[in-house]
Amino acid sequence: MEQLITTWLTEQGLPVAYISFVNIALAYSALLMIGWLSYVIGHRYLLTMIHRIVSRTKNTWDDLLVDNRLFARLMMLVPLMLIMILAPVFLPAESLLGEVTLIATKVLMCFQVARVLITVLSVIRHVIDDKGQHQHLPVDAAFQVLTILIVMVGIILSISYISGKSPLILLSSLATLAAALLFVFASTIKGLVASIQISANRMVAPGDWISMPKYGADGDIIHIGLTTVKVKNFDKTVTTIPTVALIDDAFQNWRGMSETGARRIKRSLHLDVSSIGFCDQTQLEKLEGVGLLSEHLKQRRIELAADNQNKEDVDCQRLTNIGTFRVYIELYLKQHLQINSEMTCMVRQRQATPEGLPLEVYCFSNTTNWVVYEKLMSDIFDHLFAIAPTFNLRFFQHPTGHDWKTVKH
Repeated sequence: MEQLITTWLTEQGLPVAYISFVNIALAYSALLMIGWLSYVIGHRYLLTMIHRIVSRTKNTWDDLLVDNRLFARLMMLVPLMLIMILAPVFLPAESLLGEVTLIATKVLMCFQVARVLITVLSVIRHVIDDKGQHQHLPVDAAFQVLTILIVMVGIILSISYISGKSPLILLSSLATLAAALLFVFASTIKGLVASIQISANRMVAPGDWISMPKYGADGDIIHIGLTTVKVKNFDKTVTTIPTVALIDDAFQNWRGMSETGARRIKRSLHLDVSSIGFCDQTQLEKLEGVGLLSEHLKQRRIELAADNQNKEDVDCQRLTNIGTFRVYIELYLKQHLQINSEMTCMVRQRQATPEGLPLEVYCFSNTTNWVVYEKLMSDIFDHLFAIAPTFNLRFFQHPTGHDWKTVKH
């Protein structure tokens, strides 16, 4: 090619002193023109034709190839390959411009191939997301590690082309810097190990509700990455937690609640101990008028009458207002349509405290919806607070300003 251009320039009468420079300029311009024409043809015609073919297919994965610009990035390889192949033909052998062009083209090809491979990984990632079968697999971490490896290989190959040394020599020299690399990528390595442990133990998955007060996290996991986990809190803020923290620190995962479709209600009513006492005849007759207690009280009175025969009054068993109230709460909860009857439902006394006697309600709702759950719990305790005086029971609370005003001096 060089000889043909030189002969043609000589026939045109160009001075010998300028023939070499013009020869290189024309050859380089022709080389760039071929590369530009291949780029235009590829993007304007071939790429358009590929997009039309993809749009007519019924598959969805090929649409992801278009959306992630895979074909466009593949087309960028065509002019680079042509320039790399034709550079030794158009440019003089062993010329500085030829060597620089060839090295620059190879470096660009390394990074473009890396971009293509990263795009392929992105497409595979989207396909896996659509199938939704990877909840407990460290997919994000794995793809991030692969991306880092692809970039590192591209950088090593580029350096080898620029320096003219084998990539194996560069890798062997990098081995001496292993300690420094471990220090630089310490968080990445720890994150990868943590991701594998999280996956193997099925600890968390995207969509799980976790509570981690140490990091101010209380919400749903939206992303599990190589080094960080993102949690969207219920106040719409996003908390970023180190992936390693899920292994090193304690957290609460509410997945079990979601899977069972029930949510626990556990709250105490603090009763004033001085209001606790035996039920007299008048009160028992009044309580028998309460629909839920009617049958229970009739049965209990028969049982107690039988047990108390031939006993002194002091030794006789008698019904208490707190015991009757406890039975009422249990019956009330068991007949409630929004309480899960197949799970634990009980009312128990806890250790008395200076704030009164705790009467704990322990049951499960049949919904995990937060709004419905809170309304249900409020409705239940609204009712219990309102009906407690029927049993001659008072709730404990510290004196307020209103209480002090009513005290007679």
